[in-house]
Amino acid sequence: MNNIKPVKVLFICMGNICRSPSAEGVFRDLINTKSLQNSFSIDSAGTHAYHIDEAPDLRSQKAAKDRGIDLSMQRARKVIMGDFEDFDYLLAMDNENHSILMQACPAEHQYKVQLFLDYAPHLKTNEVPDPYYGGKYGFETVLDLIEEASTGFFNSLESTGKIK
Repeated sequence: MNNIKPVKVLFICMGNICRSPSAEGVFRDLINTKSLQNSFSIDSAGTHAYHIDEAPDLRSQKAAKDRGIDLSMQRARKVIMGDFEDFDYLLAMDNENHSILMQACPAEHQYKVQLFLDYAPHLKTNEVPDPYYGGKYGFETVLDLIEEASTGFFNSLESTGKIK
C-alpha cells in the first residue's frame, strides 16, 4: 500500500445518538467490506451536548443490528473546534445542523462542511430526518437514506482518486 493518508470523515447530527452514529456504522461497514479500513478515519458527533458519553439510541442500535451493523461501542460527543481542522469531511445530516456547523467553522475550513445527502442526489430529499420521536419505521428510513448516501460518498471519493 502506498503512503496515502487516511480520509478523515465526521458524521454530524444534533445529539449524536441516532443519525450520525448510524452513518458512522453504515459507512464503516461499507469500507470494511471493501477492506479499506486503513484508508479511513471515521467518527461521529453532535452539534449539541445533550447525550455526551451515551451509547446510541437503542432503537438505532436495533435497526442497525438488524442489518448486521453494531453501534453499541460508539459514544456520543459534541463537535469541537479542532474537528474543523482535523477532518477532511464534516457531513451534516440536515440543514439546521449544517447551518450550526457553518456558523462555528473557521472560514478556511468551510468547504469541508457538507450535507451528507448531497451524495445521493437521486433521493427526493437532502436531509436525513431525525427519527428520535418517531416509530420504528423512522429508523429504517434513516438507514435507507444513509446507505444510499454512503455509497454515493464512497463512489465520489473513488472517482476523484482520494482512495485507491
